[in-house]
Amino acid sequence: MRLITDAPNPTHTVIQLSDTHIVPAGQLYHGMVDTLRNVAAAFDQIERSGLDVAALLVTGDLTDTGDAASYRRLRTLVDARAGALGVPVVYLMGNHDDRAVFREAILDAAPRTEPVDQVRRVGDLRIVALDSTEPGEALGELSDAQLAWLAAELATPAPAGTVLALHHPPVPSPVGLLNAMVLVRPERLARVIAGSDVRIVLAGHSHHVSAGAIAGVPVHVAGSVAYAAHPLGPAGGYRGVTGGLFTRVDLYPGSGDQPGPAVATAIPVAPGEKIYELTRETLARQAGLVEVDGSS
Repeated sequence: MRLITDAPNPTHTVIQLSDTHIVPAGQLYHGMVDTLRNVAAAFDQIERSGLDVAALLVTGDLTDTGDAASYRRLRTLVDARAGALGVPVVYLMGNHDDRAVFREAILDAAPRTEPVDQVRRVGDLRIVALDSTEPGEALGELSDAQLAWLAAELATPAPAGTVLALHHPPVPSPVGLLNAMVLVRPERLARVIAGSDVRIVLAGHSHHVSAGAIAGVPVHVAGSVAYAAHPLGPAGGYRGVTGGLFTRVDLYPGSGDQPGPAVATAIPVAPGEKIYELTRETLARQAGLVEVDGSS
């Protein structure tokens, strides 16, 4: 008999919200979606879960048009809800964002236009946020200076490793049109993170969930909180459909000098209707597991 508690517990859990596409008050995205309500719905689930969240990442396309009012709407909600949970927030740039306005409205900083690259330490875990945007372009790119900065940062490992986040995926998309908009020359990023302590790369931008790897490091492309891209159609095109997603990333303990797995799980913003629900007791009976107290 196995114990229910035999499964390992994560050492860190990170929540990723991506592509929130907030619009000004009184408007709906494409006349259909209340994107700020979707963000609030994600927080409702996080709160009900009772998770011990180490950090929250908002990985780009915070607003739809880069306007200050929409940034303020998002920041007011996210800072309040994350603050109530005691969770630090890291905001990233996306191609729909404006660096100068982002800096003023999100970071309370001077409105400069150079890339917004950040490092945040959360206990023994390091989070590196790269600005992969190219102003005026939908595609993503990292400059020589940014890659040199990243290499210097990763030269000293963090005790629990590093979560690397950027907006543009460094892996191809199953939606052909999107491959003109992903990170160009991802092999340059791969060379920098090869052999480093990066445990997972988190991206967004594509509005669909996919998984891949570069330099042996797992890559998770998050779904959008605002709406989903349909990865199977139409042929040769792109279709956006209602139904937002966010991501839970769990980092597990390793063995010896080997890091444990990093597991990314997509979560619907609007959960479906309940079909059934298991408790620890019913799970133990059905799966032949044993509770710690000896009950079966």
